[in-house]
Amino acid sequence: MSTLLEKHIVELLQDRDEKAISLLYDNYGDTLYGVAYKVVKDENLAQDVVQESFIKIWKKSDSYDATKAKLFTWLFRITRNTAIDKLRSVNTKADKEIQIDVSDVYNLGERGIMPELMDVKENLDKIESKYKIVLEALFFEGMTQQEASDELDIPLGTIKSRLKIGLRELRKIYGTSMVLAIAISVL
Repeated sequence: MSTLLEKHIVELLQDRDEKAISLLYDNYGDTLYGVAYKVVKDENLAQDVVQESFIKIWKKSDSYDATKAKLFTWLFRITRNTAIDKLRSVNTKADKEIQIDVSDVYNLGERGIMPELMDVKENLDKIESKYKIVLEALFFEGMTQQEASDELDIPLGTIKSRLKIGLRELRKIYGTSMVLAIAISVL
């Protein structure tokens, strides 16, 4: 792809001009479909991924920074992450079978509620805000590490470090086994 066309597409995206989506689809659609298909290995899912990716691209168009990555790299990452999220979602739904004859809906008990975890949000106020923000994004807002990186405009490596340190700080409050339970319960 020519650099001029790429610059033109970026300008259109930043101007929120709908022609940008057409140009993106015409010039990158097949390649992004290939990226999605390689991850999900299903034609229908890959098509869904590409559609969702273009929606994300449109919504996040103002976050593209040509100094950080080429346009294709940015598009590739969004599509690949969307495909991974889609695959996780499909696998999670497939794993959750409904068993009508065996139900513990009314039998939660104390273990099901885990009262010791009910004050986690309050205890997050006891740790530094830079760790708190990352933990909230990952655990309470359900973001992936990459999504948190994009949303918070923090490098992915920093997100991972702050997650590790944040969990270490919570371990000081709750103890080792409790932090493991927190991580498992929200993941």
